[in-house]
Amino acid sequence: MKAALLTKHSKTNLDLTIQEIPVPEIKPNQVLIKVRAAGVNPLDNMITRGQIKLLIPYKLPLIMGNEVVGLVQEVGNKVTKFKNSDRVFARLPLDSIGAFAEYVAVDEAALALVPDYLTDEEAAAVPLTALTIMQALELMQAKAGKTIFISGATGGVGGMAIPISKAKGLAVITNGSADNKDRVLGLGADRFIDYKTEDYTKTVSGVDYVIDTLGGAETEKQMSIMNKGGHLVNLPAMPNARFAKRFGLPAWKRFLFGLVGRKMDKMAERYGVAYDFIFVKSDGAQLQEVADIFTELQVKPSVDTVFAFEDVNKALAKVANGRSRGKTVITFNN
Repeated sequence: MKAALLTKHSKTNLDLTIQEIPVPEIKPNQVLIKVRAAGVNPLDNMITRGQIKLLIPYKLPLIMGNEVVGLVQEVGNKVTKFKNSDRVFARLPLDSIGAFAEYVAVDEAALALVPDYLTDEEAAAVPLTALTIMQALELMQAKAGKTIFISGATGGVGGMAIPISKAKGLAVITNGSADNKDRVLGLGADRFIDYKTEDYTKTVSGVDYVIDTLGGAETEKQMSIMNKGGHLVNLPAMPNARFAKRFGLPAWKRFLFGLVGRKMDKMAERYGVAYDFIFVKSDGAQLQEVADIFTELQVKPSVDTVFAFEDVNKALAKVANGRSRGKTVITFNN
């Protein structure tokens, strides 16, 4: 089969090498998936640059790709939830990524059935982002009836964070550009703030939870609108000691991340709130819950550009350059 491999880390050259390698053999708890589409993420380029080696020391050569959509071709003898020809998707387990290939072996526990109404390309936009939101809400122990502020929720993250948060019974406040107002309110947001005409730090208060998609100076602004005892999860910031402990990292890495995240922890302490960072993990049960929510609401993920597998490096370059209005996806003609 053809696969896109990382053969060496580089901060300047993000290109992968397409090679012919054997089709993987599945373990008893795995299924073999014939890949139809794969999501392309900033995380893929971070792995190439070696930026997450402290978290996950991948061995090279490495088949790249974290999000997969495909058809089940073979099932292990301990697999009970899936059968041949099922259309499935997943955020692949951290220790066995490899979506940029014609076939991938995946643990059953990471998989969910793709909603029928989604195309392969749309489905490829779901797992990593949706699971990030699910795991953020889980970490915050979000309770129905409370209020959440989702910053900058006019992009791909907001497009999933809003309906998932509403399905969990939360009141949703968000901000962004005015030309996205109708779409965001259509997703279920209770209040939309035009960031150009309204300063939310002066008009919003009593927020229980925050999903911070922006970071930087916005993080402290968002803490200032929260109730004491509130909880903020920052998606673009640096890990802290609490994250390192949850992630099961050794003591020396916990100490290191404790130093890195100390500024954010101290800031949160001043405002009387909790601060956390997450690195999303595979979870088929959570993803199936997302699939059910999306099916009920007919949520359509936003797809920016679709590339053929042979153009995987163009897809990675597009993600590295930013300025996307949705997911970058690669597809397979197999």
